[in-house]
Amino acid sequence: GNIIASYEKGKVGAVADFVFGPRGEAASSTVVNQLFAFYNISESTKITVGKFNTFLGYELISPTGNFNYSTSYMFSNGPFSHTGIKADFTLSEKTSLMLGVFNQTDVTEFNPDGSYALGAQLAYSSQFLNLLYDKAGLGFEVDYTGGFDATNSLFLGINAAYADNDGEGFYGVALYPQYKIVDAFTLGLRGEYFATQSKATNDDPNVFAVTLTGSYTIDDLTIKPEFRLDSGSDDIFIDTDLAPTKSLGSFLVAAIYKF
Repeated sequence: GNIIASYEKGKVGAVADFVFGPRGEAASSTVVNQLFAFYNISESTKITVGKFNTFLGYELISPTGNFNYSTSYMFSNGPFSHTGIKADFTLSEKTSLMLGVFNQTDVTEFNPDGSYALGAQLAYSSQFLNLLYDKAGLGFEVDYTGGFDATNSLFLGINAAYADNDGEGFYGVALYPQYKIVDAFTLGLRGEYFATQSKATNDDPNVFAVTLTGSYTIDDLTIKPEFRLDSGSDDIFIDTDLAPTKSLGSFLVAAIYKF
């Protein structure tokens, strides 16, 4: 769970976001998920300093911001948070640009070796092209996140990413179709292909995962039953007998309350 406090007066403000539970603390390293201040220099320029969640990827640390309860492989292998400074520029009604300088990726409490990362995001009409260069961490990562409304009831989200650091990294793509059956209930599917790459081997171990999630909303409470099936090219999972296996199925029911 998250407890978020925010303050804004005039052109300046701050946000403190504290996370509790194994999922959030694993991604945030500490209970401090985000802690940053911002300054609106003008209506089109905003400066942010501190620790904040990453701008890359389709999914978020907090489950309130995701449709599926479980997370994708691209989310788990990509960056979670940054500590540094970023500038957001509104270029037009539909276009914006972000530029930032950060500590090494996910090393958010201190800078152990004096290395820095550079980040950029170009957004147009809810489509995002993200770039990150972090030689001491992930290396170079390019990420596309977006989506569109196919109909009034059908939405299709898209995420694709490629990361490489001297021959080590990953690549993947995921589709997120979501269909609103009634106002209170939406059914969504995530289909993801993900592969890791290593300069020490000629093959790229990969996995294909399909996640089917229902989302039923009752006021501020959301109930999410979810079925997930993962299939890998190698024995990367453990079955109920603790034996290696290439595939794994799971089912859960999540209750998410936001207030």
